[in-house]
Amino acid sequence: MLNSLSKMQLDTLTLWYLVQHSLSSFYKIRAHYAHLAEAIQPDQTAVWQSLGIHANHVQRLQDFHQEESQRKFERCIALTQQYCDFILLDTDIDYPQQLSHYSDKPPILFGQGQADSLLQAQIAIVGSRKPSHHGRQVAYDFAFYLSEQGFYINSGLAQGIDEAAHRAGLLHQRTIAVMGTGLDQTYPSSNQVLRQQLLAEGGTVITEFLPETPPLQHHFPRRNRIVSGLSLGVIVAEATLKSGSLITAKLAAEQGKTIFAIPGHIYSEHHQGCHQLIREGAILIDHPQQVIEDLALATQWQSLQNEIHREAPTVETTHIPAHLIALYNQLDWVGQDLDQLSLQLQFDVASLTAQLMELELLGLCTQQSGMFVRCRPHK
Repeated sequence: MLNSLSKMQLDTLTLWYLVQHSLSSFYKIRAHYAHLAEAIQPDQTAVWQSLGIHANHVQRLQDFHQEESQRKFERCIALTQQYCDFILLDTDIDYPQQLSHYSDKPPILFGQGQADSLLQAQIAIVGSRKPSHHGRQVAYDFAFYLSEQGFYINSGLAQGIDEAAHRAGLLHQRTIAVMGTGLDQTYPSSNQVLRQQLLAEGGTVITEFLPETPPLQHHFPRRNRIVSGLSLGVIVAEATLKSGSLITAKLAAEQGKTIFAIPGHIYSEHHQGCHQLIREGAILIDHPQQVIEDLALATQWQSLQNEIHREAPTVETTHIPAHLIALYNQLDWVGQDLDQLSLQLQFDVASLTAQLMELELLGLCTQQSGMFVRCRPHK
């Protein structure tokens, strides 16, 4: 629960409410104004019209300060504070860097659980809502193995493959659910218990949608771009030719992500979507270790994870110190040198070196041949 909202959070949330999740309208308006507080004033309707903002959004601005509209908005704020543990704006230093370079990134993320989990290495596992027993087991096994190796399992909290992947990931306290509704509801409702278990075991639930947003059909492709955007790669565990998972794979490919598909029996309709993806260039995998190898992550990642798991089968995730989040978020799994990091963050070399040393001492960063590589936080 949030006790209060900052002015920037409130202004952003107000605009997001007025444009009803429209990315194009939000970014047009924000680009025009130096301060969002000015953009949401009732005398700005003519400016919104000149920017080509949809008439429905202009009307919402005109009506916004009326008593009934204010009551509805106050309810939205109250529900946001009630259900959110954190809010991330795309201007925040701890906003997931994986999403920050996309033009359609969500300007605001509402979340429950651990916000810094979003900064960790994630692999998405998606697939059919009505999988075969075999497909469900494969999704579970892959998620179990990858989460045991230190990766967070990202999926959409849907029935079937998503559910199986989350259940395996939460056993290692490493799973993230992206929802297509507001945080005040769970879709499908049958996964409410799973959601609570996920949060109880250190997982994270996020959405770009405001409270009381229902599970409309067009919300799920929007959700899927976040699932794939956050992840290093996307595994399609089982899918028919008409599966929505193929949409996720298409979005992931447009984002430049690596797509993996698990094959099945050639006569099984459950696997025809995966076979289609393989024909189109997805990587065929039959063991989760192949995902790690094909993503070409730093070899230090694997050796570090193996060492950690030999010493401590159950690994708890630490919180990243606030003053180090900007640097940690800038690091990646491949490596950057001092000059790159200094240029990106506008830090002087002395300050940057001191913070890198802190990260190394905390086990959050390692140096390889002069390159600084992100590490998964652990105790």
